[in-house]
Amino acid sequence: MKRRWQVVAAVAVGAALWFGLPALGRRTEFFRVRRVEFVGLRYGAPGPALDSLRLPERLTVFDDLAPVAQRARRIPGVTTARVERRLPGTLVLHVTERRPVAVVPVRGRLAYMDSAGRVLPYDPSRAAADLPVADSATPGTGRLLGRVLRFAPGLFGAITEARAVGGDVMLIVEGRRYLFRPDATLEDMRAVQAVAADLVRRGEHFSELDGRYSGTVVVRGMDA
Repeated sequence: MKRRWQVVAAVAVGAALWFGLPALGRRTEFFRVRRVEFVGLRYGAPGPALDSLRLPERLTVFDDLAPVAQRARRIPGVTTARVERRLPGTLVLHVTERRPVAVVPVRGRLAYMDSAGRVLPYDPSRAAADLPVADSATPGTGRLLGRVLRFAPGLFGAITEARAVGGDVMLIVEGRRYLFRPDATLEDMRAVQAVAADLVRRGEHFSELDGRYSGTVVVRGMDA
């Protein structure tokens, strides 16, 4: 009987702490937010991101953090965000940013572009990335580069330039031109890579591979 009462007393104390600690914490300086950490913020700058949160001066880790998460989702370039508490006074912001697929010239400066052809609000000089240089920010170029990054990362890593050619896209790979439609499939990319590898293996010179035709790769610029 005594042991049962001990268990009941322990549960009662635990419940009191569970429900009472947040209320107490909101009135205690010890739990005031003094530090904010960002996880996943690679391209955006922490300073402006922190300013975007507009944290109240007396905010504690036990306050309602839904407004903080909402403001975090409005940080330029951020698509998702969630807030984690770390006692006694730290907030951890887990964010997902739009991923750049190319560097593009915009009004005399360089900027990042995503797979939708949108110019991203990042400073390339702050977070340098090994990306191809696109001649302009267009949806077709962004879409193709996004698909290559997803389906053929090895090919993506070899691209140095991307140029819009009418409604299609020309990629410069090891000094050679690869032509694709913006909606090129994995099979299209594999076919072009296979032809390129075969030509290089045989010591054949070529300047252009056209992968815009399903099931066919057109080779141009070969030695006579």
